[in-house]
Amino acid sequence: MGASQDAALAPSSGVKDAVAKLREFIGTNEKTDPGSGWEKSWQAGTTPWDMGDVTPVLAQMIAKGEVPTGRALVPGCGSGYDVLALASPERHVVGLDISRTANEKAKRHQEAQQVPASQAEFVVADFFTWEPEAPFDVIFDYTFFCALEPDLRQAWAQRMAQLLAPAGQLITLVFPIDDHSGGPPFAVNMDIYKKMLVPAGFVLTREEEVTNSVRGRQGKERLAIWEKKASGKM
Repeated sequence: MGASQDAALAPSSGVKDAVAKLREFIGTNEKTDPGSGWEKSWQAGTTPWDMGDVTPVLAQMIAKGEVPTGRALVPGCGSGYDVLALASPERHVVGLDISRTANEKAKRHQEAQQVPASQAEFVVADFFTWEPEAPFDVIFDYTFFCALEPDLRQAWAQRMAQLLAPAGQLITLVFPIDDHSGGPPFAVNMDIYKKMLVPAGFVLTREEEVTNSVRGRQGKERLAIWEKKASGKM
């Protein structure tokens, strides 16, 4: 921000209970102790966003060679599946999460898959205050934007602009597209992303329907890829 991929956010009573418990953790802890609610969720195994595998549309893009090489960032990386899928000799990926428990789980997956440190690393830090050693060529955001309180969305867009290198690419999987109240996850749509990212210096270069969503997410997500204007600086 584990369940099996098929169970991810499916409309079952178990997942609904997990989302309710997650909101309880976040609501009672985040305002006084940022990050503590997410840590407690990971400690309790209350992670309804965790698909237990690589995001299908990202795996498809990697297989087609559609993801830029260089330095990559996955904020809110959780268990690290997408980080490890992106990692390659041509792409060094940083998985960022505010939860130490998530970080430890991701590192265990890295060890099990024998992905070298030269290709992937996992960092415990706050997305809004963390300072990387260099800007990134590509950032992948999925179930991170929707986890943020709506009043942080503008800061999210500005931070993305700071973290990306000029002409860098921001890959967003817009989810959940619906009209439910409250969160996390908070309801989103393309207009919200455009309202945040265009003023921050991003241009939408690709938008399309996602046809291989996991069960429970069909029709609730779109792939949107943005390019940071080359005049921007970190």
